[in-house]
Amino acid sequence: MNGTLAGWLQVLALIGALALTYRPLGDYIAHVLTTPKHLRAEWLIYRLGGVDGDADQRWPAYLRSVLVFSAVSVLFLYGFLRLQNHLLLSIGMKPVTPDQSFNTAASFVTNTNWQSYSGESTMGHLVQMAGLAVQNFVSAAVGIAVVAALIRGFTRKKTDRVGNFWVDLTRIVLRVLLPIAFVFAIVLVAGGVIQNFHGIESISTIADDHQNLTGGPVASQEVIKELGTNGGGFYNANSAHPFENPNAFTNWVEIYLLLMISFSLPRTFGRMVGDNRQGYAIVAVMALIWAASVAIVTANELHSVSSQAGHAAGGMMEGKEQRFGVWASALFAASTTLTSTGAVDSFHDSFSPFGGGMTIFNMMLGEIAPGGTGSGLYGILILAVIAVFVAGLMVGRTPEYLGKKLRGREMKFASLYILTTPAIVLVGSGLAMALPGERAGMLNTGPHGFSEVLYAFTSAANNNGSAFAGLSVNTEWYNTALGLAMLFGRFLPMVFVLALAGSLAKQAPVPVTAGTLPTYRPQFVGLLAAVVIIVVGLTYFPALSLGPLAEGLQ
Repeated sequence: MNGTLAGWLQVLALIGALALTYRPLGDYIAHVLTTPKHLRAEWLIYRLGGVDGDADQRWPAYLRSVLVFSAVSVLFLYGFLRLQNHLLLSIGMKPVTPDQSFNTAASFVTNTNWQSYSGESTMGHLVQMAGLAVQNFVSAAVGIAVVAALIRGFTRKKTDRVGNFWVDLTRIVLRVLLPIAFVFAIVLVAGGVIQNFHGIESISTIADDHQNLTGGPVASQEVIKELGTNGGGFYNANSAHPFENPNAFTNWVEIYLLLMISFSLPRTFGRMVGDNRQGYAIVAVMALIWAASVAIVTANELHSVSSQAGHAAGGMMEGKEQRFGVWASALFAASTTLTSTGAVDSFHDSFSPFGGGMTIFNMMLGEIAPGGTGSGLYGILILAVIAVFVAGLMVGRTPEYLGKKLRGREMKFASLYILTTPAIVLVGSGLAMALPGERAGMLNTGPHGFSEVLYAFTSAANNNGSAFAGLSVNTEWYNTALGLAMLFGRFLPMVFVLALAGSLAKQAPVPVTAGTLPTYRPQFVGLLAAVVIIVVGLTYFPALSLGPLAEGLQ
């Protein structure tokens, strides 16, 4: 079978698997978020935490719960990392430095999973399991909980309640993430991903040399790393490492895992608002952007005009695994940067200028196609609010979305949401380029060097976690600056999402009239896709012009 046919088959198989997952998983998550019944295990957790499982919260209380839970998680994980040499299963690892501990704690709690360390030479097994893997579960659940509160804002009327964060968090972890992760961890182990408690072992190579290999509970962490759109690798090579991703089958499974929940959540949205057509419209926009990105990255890696010399010399395989090739590497790269996963099976820094530039642009979109678990859906719903507002301006009518009027208050929250992340990215990148000491951390000069810095702050602020590499980020300044970018990029948008949810929930629904914009038709799908591209293009185009566009046009 030639490479082109194999590439098309894996893309079509992925689309088919996601289509088959869309309805049952989306319906199931909707049931989990709406059923009044609690499991016995959930009641036990509520009692231990002093939570009333039947009481709803106002949006400020919901937000405080999110922030308090996340702050405690950061402190706990920071302490874990600083004290790991005193813990069981430390396998001889030293305590992590203060700045790197802060960066890592902020990274995993915010679902970013940016890593300025090599996992196999820095983290012990207990920290990997009870620290990092646990945050992979709960940070993903936080994102779904926040979008659940936003959806309730659309569905409820004349109330100040948007749900109970502690109930949402517990249900999502116990009923959604844990069962799926358990099943697919077995699939990955069957596919060759390792799962053991071995320490560092020295082996003899075929060249009669010695190499140290670190074992560990990899499959159990790998599955939630992808499923929860986390991305932090057990090893420094991430999903390019054969212990994490040994063959083409596991590579395909991992791509499927990082997309399955986020592509199913629009169905959950449609079920909860009582109109499945709304979910189809949202998933259609996600699918269009995803397909376009995959096509652009793949085409540039196969036939880039700007890298003819590289293609002639076989250079476009630089930084890519021979096990996966160009097609699978491009599919993984586009999917991981369009979600907030950040896992990689190839070296994005080695991609062609336009191929690598597309991975940056994917993150700049706000990772809404399909985006992170929960965060992708609430991101595209905010953009849907913007699109409806734009349509209302064109016809001179007060905009309405799902029966709720979009007044000045609602539009302020939506506008602040879409301005927050670009401000963090551009200010952070500007500071890094303005400081001589930090510019010295670039291993490349010119547009490519700037692209590396731009990629780092785009990845951090959008909670992606992948890296362009070629940049020395394990410094006090970068660890601190990127850690702050992750925290602000995660929680400031959540403030505006929950505030919008509370404002919408207080409204009484307005009746549908002849002037109401149908938000389920193809015209709205096109409008929303255009708003996504235009908003991002106007915001980031100057920065992109200095980086990947300038490099590609040289």
